[in-house]
Amino acid sequence: MAFRDKGLLKRALTHRSYAYEHSLEPEETNERLELLGDAVLDLIISEYLFLRHRELSEGELTKIRAHLVNMNTLAELAREIGLGPHILLSRDERADGGEEKPSILADALEALIGALYLDRGLDVARKVVLRLFRNRIEGALSGSLDFDFKSRLQEMVVKEKGILPRYRIEEEGPDHQKVFHATVYVGNSRVGKGSGRSKKEAEQEAARAALENPSWRGGKTSRNKERKAKEGG
Repeated sequence: MAFRDKGLLKRALTHRSYAYEHSLEPEETNERLELLGDAVLDLIISEYLFLRHRELSEGELTKIRAHLVNMNTLAELAREIGLGPHILLSRDERADGGEEKPSILADALEALIGALYLDRGLDVARKVVLRLFRNRIEGALSGSLDFDFKSRLQEMVVKEKGILPRYRIEEEGPDHQKVFHATVYVGNSRVGKGSGRSKKEAEQEAARAALENPSWRGGKTSRNKERKAKEGG
């Protein structure tokens, strides 16, 4: 999709590290566009689900939207369209793998959507967003609507291990753009990691990773084994 305002496109791709390195003004970064793009994206996805799937309850609509509009899904989409190499980063940030960082990719994609909305209007933005998200929307609708990975993981761990999973949270970035990183443990084993723009999102992503990781499964914890051995003896 061609932009009429090339300056708007450049701003959507300008990370704050690049702006700092080149002594640009704060408004020349993609941060304000990212905020707008987030709102536009929420509107388009919510409108599509609301109008096309009247059978869905408010709770189901909320779950599906949260499953679709989050940092990790946006980063995956950004990778699919090859956005990373086009993001303007400082030399240090690029050397540190910035063009592959989920938070940077997700912010840039949202900024791009915000810029597209300003440049070409809501109808064009809607067509582009739905083209990007269509397969994921249909995938979410055709599968289980249970996207509460934390609850599923907890139920499984309690059943198989007799203990609760534990989460450790780390955070980075300024207050208005924090990224949270969650690590989930089963016993002393680290079984999943995830990131998000909130603690809840990061924990859900860590739990989803754990559910896809079979290494921790199989047998009870050593404490339960000892207890059963004593009971059997």
